[in-house]
Amino acid sequence: MENYLDLLKLILPEFLINHFDLVKNTRNGEVMHLYFEEQITPPKEETTRILIAHGFHKEVTIQDFPLRGNTVYLHVKRRRWLDRTSKEVVQRDWNLVAQGTRMTTEFAAFLKEISRY
Repeated sequence: MENYLDLLKLILPEFLINHFDLVKNTRNGEVMHLYFEEQITPPKEETTRILIAHGFHKEVTIQDFPLRGNTVYLHVKRRRWLDRTSKEVVQRDWNLVAQGTRMTTEFAAFLKEISRY
């Protein structure tokens, strides 16, 4: 199973494989949609708090690198937690989307690099 995850880390952004679960995938012609939900594990930096799962943020859709001629869209749902004592909503600070785009930071950097030639 570990080899399978290592292969996925080469194809998809590594943070997705480490912190999110693939819950659904669809393919319509040459368009692939992959749906991810953040795992229920609370943020490590919040170990001093008592946190309970408190649903998800609105789904974000991000365009990623094409795979085998298919356009790829990642649908990502980030989790939020509620601090049982203070009732404060807690979440991880993910840098999922390149600023000013609707694609992953890695894909935006790739496009920026190839546009220089």
